[in-house]
Amino acid sequence: MQNSTPAYRDFIRQSKISVPVYPLTRSPGYHWFGYYDKFQTDPNDRCVLGMRVDFEHRTPRSGDEIKIGMLDLQQGNRWIELGTSNAWNWQQGCMLQWLPGSSDEVLWNDRSADRFVCHILDIKTMRKRTLPVPVYTVSPDGAFGFSVDFERIQDVRAGYGYSGVEDKYRTILAPENTGLWKISLADGSKKLIVSLQEIAAIPYAPEDLTPYKHYFNAISINPGGTRVAFLHRWSIPGEAARVSPLGTRFLTAAVDGGDIHVLNDSRMTSHFCWKNDRQILAWANRPEIGNRFYLFEDMTEKKYEIVGEGVLKVDGHCSFLRNDDWIMNDTYPDQNRQVELYLFNARTGEKIVLGKFFMDPKYTGEWRVDLHPRQTRDRQKVIIDCPVGVSGRQMLLLDLSGLNLRK
Repeated sequence: MQNSTPAYRDFIRQSKISVPVYPLTRSPGYHWFGYYDKFQTDPNDRCVLGMRVDFEHRTPRSGDEIKIGMLDLQQGNRWIELGTSNAWNWQQGCMLQWLPGSSDEVLWNDRSADRFVCHILDIKTMRKRTLPVPVYTVSPDGAFGFSVDFERIQDVRAGYGYSGVEDKYRTILAPENTGLWKISLADGSKKLIVSLQEIAAIPYAPEDLTPYKHYFNAISINPGGTRVAFLHRWSIPGEAARVSPLGTRFLTAAVDGGDIHVLNDSRMTSHFCWKNDRQILAWANRPEIGNRFYLFEDMTEKKYEIVGEGVLKVDGHCSFLRNDDWIMNDTYPDQNRQVELYLFNARTGEKIVLGKFFMDPKYTGEWRVDLHPRQTRDRQKVIIDCPVGVSGRQMLLLDLSGLNLRK
């Protein structure tokens, strides 16, 4: 077991991991990747991206710099430094990811003076180009991406924005000149395709939304690169940044901003993932049923089905395996501070628990450590972030290749 120490081995035994597991990182330094919907490994699953920082348990300040690097799995998990960032948070990092369609380029967000930017680096030549705008998510072909105002998110949602840049629309509840931006990854040019004002004006049956401050978060493009899903959220003006939003509406649109569709308008939608170009799995609320995992069908009038009734009872960071009967998911800490990582077969109802991990109570709120399970390109392994005793947050790799997931 590479990078193994007695503390690691004790932690792994206590976590009751049911598949082979390999620690990827260790102290000194705290390591993590962040969100669950990005490529962490190169196309050959040899190099694993990650971030390193020298502190935990507080809000990042504008001067807090993190190291950007990758681990070479064929060289004993050797850390190769690629750069730094001053635009990051605990949950999503700096949007570090492998550029889709490329075997050589990675990208991440950073701060340059009074604005946020995005670096695209060729890891072989070490040539770097910088786009004058940050990137939230990238299209499957790597041609374009989407951006939102991370400085606005910093004001309203603890753990998801970046420090160091002031929101110029801070006093405007639903500005018309900002919102969801489409970005060319070739030259960094941008176009506003959906404004906050436009979405806030869509009637919302439960209440009048005009008194609230509006923002967008959780942007995701479908596999075909034709539609984008996003969360419209709101908060009380002047209120300190919340860990959870006051309310949420789930929408989709064409990637040019047309054909806007309200997919779920019942105040709560959380984590989601595209199953295909038309269906989206999401932890959400329907007033007539309650909180469940729903498989929504895009561009329909409330057409959905419940997934995992009686089994999938809590929110988590979901994704489909290559055999899309199988869903990978995690949970938040239960009353014993245990977090579960599991697979669930939506066709047969079978559930496979991969491990249960203890989350020390000091990992809570904005600086909590969610597992955020990320699949490798071959869908045979999963990488998670997890506190490992005194070593703090580190990255672990679990091998799924011995499981029979074809059934």
